[in-house]
Amino acid sequence: MKGILLSETGGPDNVQYMNVEQPIPGIGDVVVRLKNASLNRRDVFITYGMYPGMNLPSILGADGAGVVYSVGDNVESLMVGDEVVINPGINWGPDINYNAPDFHVLGMPADGTFAEFIKVPSENVYRKPAYLSWMETAAIPLSALTAYRAVITRGDVKSGTVVFIPGIGSGVALFALQIAIARRARVFVSSSSDEKIARAKRMGAEGGVNYRSESWVKTLKEEMGSADVIIDGIGGETFKDLIHLAKPGGKIINFGATAGPVPELVLPRVFFKHLDIRGTTMGSPQEFADMLQLFEQHEIRPVIDKQFPLADAASALKYMEEGSVFGKIVLDIS
Repeated sequence: MKGILLSETGGPDNVQYMNVEQPIPGIGDVVVRLKNASLNRRDVFITYGMYPGMNLPSILGADGAGVVYSVGDNVESLMVGDEVVINPGINWGPDINYNAPDFHVLGMPADGTFAEFIKVPSENVYRKPAYLSWMETAAIPLSALTAYRAVITRGDVKSGTVVFIPGIGSGVALFALQIAIARRARVFVSSSSDEKIARAKRMGAEGGVNYRSESWVKTLKEEMGSADVIIDGIGGETFKDLIHLAKPGGKIINFGATAGPVPELVLPRVFFKHLDIRGTTMGSPQEFADMLQLFEQHEIRPVIDKQFPLADAASALKYMEEGSVFGKIVLDIS
């Protein structure tokens, strides 16, 4: 079969479209013939070696959807021909509050979805939502699960909750916007692009500001007031502004640090406001099932930015790295 293999780090140009061994299901496994896969920021980080537990060579890709091709022994819940989507989080563990030590994500160290076939444990395979296309289904797993856990489990967002999502445009941020709106929250966003802010408003955001403006924090505070919940994947210097924007007793839910570590955090600003700063990443199998149910209930559709053929995965990774993306980047495998 064909797949996208990373054997050494150095960036997206180091990925290779090549023949790789087709997997055979073991006990409790299924092999899925993939229709589409989608990119996440972690795929770019992995090509540079900027990810914990690097173990190469590996086929990249966490997200994918397709048709069950073969099943191993002791698999009773799935049959050949079933249309499915894959939960990329392997071995979450028994506690919904945090993942087990051996938890890992498809696409390194385990071979991922940038290939024609993939082998996964049967418990990580779920029925494809009937209302979604293959491309839309493949765009969901990692980003939507991360957003669901951040907004629902960790953020406890409800009707009327004021939510701020900085850096709108990424897959997780857009899913967080859609999930929060489905919960009837009041959502505000920021971006360096006025066009992205306008698109977010068309999706249901109540307001937004361009953080290139020197007075963006003041402007947002006047427009939004203070936020009950902030969903942050940026970190860096901006994190200190989030503390100012949070309501006393509010929550800052962090799932990433694309801008790096937070410098010189002044702790009194946190404890005098009685803030909850909560970390989160990915989610449990139950949360994945609940996320799919919420999506079906509200017919939430992922925003697709651009599609590439599998063979052109290097170009897709470089396009993501440019930072102008609004939505998910999808690979066509079929």
